[in-house]
Amino acid sequence: MTAPHAGKAALHGSLRRPDDHVIVLFGATGDLAKRKLLPGLFHLAAAGLLPRKYRIIGTSPTSAALSTDEFRDHARQSCQDFCITKPDRELDQWAEFAPHLSFAPSDPGDYGPLVDEVGKAEKEIGGAVRRLFHLAVPPAAFTSVVSNLGDAGLATDVSRVIIEKPFGTDLKSAIALTDAVHAVFDESQIFRIDHFLGKESVENILAFRFANGLFEPVWSRSHIAYVQIDVPETLSIEGRANFYDQTGAYRDMIVTHLFQVLGFVAMEPPTALAAQPLRAEKLKVYESMRPIDVRHVVRGQYEGYRQEDGVTPDSQTETMVAVRAEVDNWRWKGVPFFLRSGKSMGAGRQVITLGFHEPPMRMFKTHRKDIPDGRRNEIIIDFEDPGSITTKFLAKEPGAEMTLGSEQMVFTYANSFAEAMALEGYERLILDAMLGDQALFTSSDGILRLWEISEHLLANPPPVEPYAPGSWGPASVNTLIEPYHWHLPGPG
Repeated sequence: MTAPHAGKAALHGSLRRPDDHVIVLFGATGDLAKRKLLPGLFHLAAAGLLPRKYRIIGTSPTSAALSTDEFRDHARQSCQDFCITKPDRELDQWAEFAPHLSFAPSDPGDYGPLVDEVGKAEKEIGGAVRRLFHLAVPPAAFTSVVSNLGDAGLATDVSRVIIEKPFGTDLKSAIALTDAVHAVFDESQIFRIDHFLGKESVENILAFRFANGLFEPVWSRSHIAYVQIDVPETLSIEGRANFYDQTGAYRDMIVTHLFQVLGFVAMEPPTALAAQPLRAEKLKVYESMRPIDVRHVVRGQYEGYRQEDGVTPDSQTETMVAVRAEVDNWRWKGVPFFLRSGKSMGAGRQVITLGFHEPPMRMFKTHRKDIPDGRRNEIIIDFEDPGSITTKFLAKEPGAEMTLGSEQMVFTYANSFAEAMALEGYERLILDAMLGDQALFTSSDGILRLWEISEHLLANPPPVEPYAPGSWGPASVNTLIEPYHWHLPGPG
C-alpha cells in the first residue's frame, strides 16, 4: 500500500533541494514551534524537500531545557497534533526523521553547549554545511539572541537567521532592531518571516495579475474604484494579554501582515519573479504611500476586553482597527485601500476585494437585494487556505424582462490543483530560507518605511470605540468606507 504522501515526494523531486543544513530552533519548546515549526519540518521531510543531510537542534534556556529523547518525544506529539503527516501513520518516515533531532541549552552569555552541539552535527554531516537559526522567541529577546550568536562565533558567512514578527513596535524600535541585527548579519542573511506571504493564494495574486492579459490592463485607477483587505478573526486575545495589551491590532496585523499583502496587490510588474525585483517593486509601493491620516482610522475594542486576565482596567489598546490608506502613484492615485482586522469579530476570513467603477450608462433595471452597491463588479480573492478567486458580475435573469441579477465565477484551489503539492505558509518560507530566496520576506527598508508612515497615528491615536463580540466592529467602520460597502459580512 502506498503511503498517502509518497506521491508528494515524487512530485517535488524535480525541485532544487537546499544545501546540507544545521537548523537551530530557538524557543523550541514554545507554542510556535509546537504548532508550526516542528510539524512543518516533518512535513517538508516527508515531502522530500529537506536537505539530503541535515540536523535540527532545539534550544532554550537551561530552565526550560529538554534532553534529546524528551525533545524527540515532544516533536512527535507536536507533529501528531498539528501536522498533515501523522507520525503514527507514517512510521517509517518518523523513524527516519527522529534521529535528525537533538537538543542543547543556550543561556545568555553561555552558548557553549549549543556551540558544541552545532559542531558535532556539522562533523556528522561532513563537507560544506549551512546554518539556519529560527528565532521563535519573544520580540524582546531578538537582540540578545542575535548578539549571543555573534559572540559565540555561530554567525558566519554560511549562516542565515529567521526573525519572527513584530519587527519593532514603532520607527525608533525598528531602527534599533535593524541596527542590532545588521551588526551581526548582512541583510542578505536576514529573513523576516510573515506566514501570510507564504500562502499559495497570496502568491497567486501575482499569477492572476501578471500571467493573464484579461486582468492586468484593468488593474489600475482607471477601472478600480477601491480595494479592501479584510482579515477579521473570531478569536479573542485568548490569554495573550501580556503581548497584546502592549501591541494592539494595528501593530500586530496591519503593519506586519496587511501592508505586506497590499504591496503584492499594488506593485508594478517586476522584471522577474526573483527576490531583488519583487522586493524593489514592493518598496516602491511603500514609498508611494501617504502617511496614515488619523482621521481615516477607526480603533475598536471588544466589550469585555478590559476584564480579560492581564489587561489594564483602563486599557486604550485597540482589538480592531480599520484604516484608509492611499498609494499616491500613477497607477493608484485616488483609489482608497481599506484595511480591517480585529479580534472577536463576526467571522474568521482573509479576503481581498477589488471594486470596479460602475459603467456610465444605466439602461438596466435591478431589484435583487444581493446587489448592495447597485451595479458594482468585484474581484474577491480569499487567501485563507486553500484559497479562491471569485469574479462578481451582473447577468440577465431568465424571463421576459431585461432584469439583472448578481452572479459569480469561482476558482478554488480545493477543487483544482492537486492539494498534495500544497505547503503551508511556514513550510514554504522555511524552505525558501534554506534556499536563500528572500522574495517572500520583508526587507529592512520596507519595514522601516511602513513604521515611518505610521508614526503620526501611533503618536496621536483616535480613542477606542466599543463593539460587541461577534460583530463587525463599531458603526464608524461603515462611515469610514462610504460611499462604498465592506464586502464582509456581505448582503444582508
